[in-house]
Amino acid sequence: MLIYKIFRAAEWQDLVAAGETAGAPIDLADGYIHFSTAEQAAETAAKHFAGVEGLVLAAVETDQLGEALTWEVSRGGALFPHLYRPLALAEVTAHWPLPLDNGAHRFPEGMA
Repeated sequence: MLIYKIFRAAEWQDLVAAGETAGAPIDLADGYIHFSTAEQAAETAAKHFAGVEGLVLAAVETDQLGEALTWEVSRGGALFPHLYRPLALAEVTAHWPLPLDNGAHRFPEGMA
């Protein structure tokens, strides 16, 4: 199963340069890296990244993450994937820009 992480441009550039990341400031504060499922990603973008340009959407296969990936209740009682270790760039299976289109981020077609 693929899960998704939304990065600001500088965060993505840091991941590419360093080869791994402990996440964004919110991730560091919470002690885990926040991910979303395909069904949750658009709401996550609207709630936490409204109007932000230059975002990158990264896909990660859950099978690669091992026991450090947990599913925990969050927004609206839904289960969200949280990673309790750094994410390696090598674990990112694909990535796409998330352009703004009439004020909303446009996600790639066929996200699963």
